[in-house]
Formats: sequence, C-alpha cells, structure tokens
Amino acid sequence: MRLFDAHNHLQDNRLPDDTASMMAECTEAGLVRMVVNGTHEADWERVADLAKRHDCVLPSFGLHPWFVHERSADWLARLVQHLDAWPSAVGEIGLDRWKPGLPYDEQEEVFLAQLNLAAERNLAASIHCLKSWGRLLELLKENRTPDRGFLLHSYGGPAEMVEPLANLGAYFGFPGYFAHERKKRQREVFRRVPADRLLIETDAPDQALPGERVTHPLDQGLNHPANIAAVYRAAAEALGQAPESLANQVEENFLRLFSE
Repeated sequence: MRLFDAHNHLQDNRLPDDTASMMAECTEAGLVRMVVNGTHEADWERVADLAKRHDCVLPSFGLHPWFVHERSADWLARLVQHLDAWPSAVGEIGLDRWKPGLPYDEQEEVFLAQLNLAAERNLAASIHCLKSWGRLLELLKENRTPDRGFLLHSYGGPAEMVEPLANLGAYFGFPGYFAHERKKRQREVFRRVPADRLLIETDAPDQALPGERVTHPLDQGLNHPANIAAVYRAAAEALGQAPESLANQVEENFLRLFSE
C-alpha cells in the first residue's frame, strides 16, 4: 500500500540526527509522501533543507500559536520568502487556549495573516486547534480560506462541527494517538468524517500510538514517522474499513489537498 503522512515534524531536534536512516525506514514501511510542518522561524530553514534532501518531503511553513509571542518584527516577510521558494503549504498555524500560561493575545491576528496568505496563494493550510473550536469556526466562516481546502490537524473537536467544517473545505487528520483506549470519543467522531475528507498523520515525534502498536520505537517514547503503517491500521480498525480501501481513499484525498 502507498501511505501518506499528512502532518509531522521531521525537523524536530528531539528526533535522531540520522534522517537518512529514518527516511529509509519510512520508505520500507510504505510511506510515499509526508508533510513536514515548521512551527517557528528558527526551524523553517531546516524544513526546507529536508525537502531539498528527500523527495518524499513536502515542506510546510508556519508560525504555531505556541511561538506567537517569540516572533520577530519581520516574521511575516520571512514566511513569504520561504513560500516564494517552496510554494507548497502553510502550517502549522492555529489557535490554542489549552496550553497553561500561553497568551491568547495576538494569536488570532497571526493566524488570520497566515490563513489569508494560504488563501491568496491557494496553498493547503494545516491548522492546530485546542479549546478554541467555536471561535475557529467563526473565523473560518468570516474569512477566505484556500479553495483547495485545509487540514484540521489531529481533529479533536465535537462531532456536530464535522459537517459545517467540511462544508468550509476542511479535511480531518487522524493521528495514532487516537488509538489509545481513552480516546474513544475521538474515534467515534471520526466515523462522522466524510470519506473524501479523511487523512492520516503521525505528528512525529509526538502523539505516539499505544505501546503495543508501535513498530518503530524511539527513546523516551518519541514517535517515529515510520509508524505510519500502524496508524493506518488503527484508523481502519476504528472506522470499520478494510485497510487497502482506506489507503486508496486517503491517497486520493492527500493528493487532492496537497497537489503541487
């Protein structure tokens, strides 16, 4: 099966330095394409370097809400420069009222600046949202979004919001973390996701699968992107689908959203 990782952070310095070996393991697992998401100005160049060295990497550049307060005065111009060089995707961007001590001030301003950039260039956007689903829906309704759509990374919102979000162009990312027993609600929500809007993601090095499902363990419980096949199996099980049928549908969805 051809597998696609809609969201990870291969540039994260918690992962092993030997990315060539990691990529070889990903290829062996069946991974064809991965979206590697930058989160702040300091890691955008590393994302670009990974794309230069590995054909399967689709680079995405964005300012994550956790780093809004650290941005430079010219952050948006620097983001535009990266997207000029790599017109592929915008992300990870979003809203977060969950992380303790994280200021919410200016998050919406920064999010909308990046969403507008994605819409102007018709680039897929990868959106992070925690404890802000109602406000996110309002902002998406009030503002232009990319014609090709956008990814709700590791969608953890309520079931009743799936339809209105899908109507606005949303795709929904299922991570391996949702295979944990305590994530039953999230698995049930994904049964409401339209088949043509489902994507699979590892979010490596975070959101690891339950230990017994991990095929490529790393130190400190970090998530290897080669665990993607196990995430597909977990999603197929949760959705009651045949793995090959699911993989075919996800490939079609991924290529529709992230085609270059």
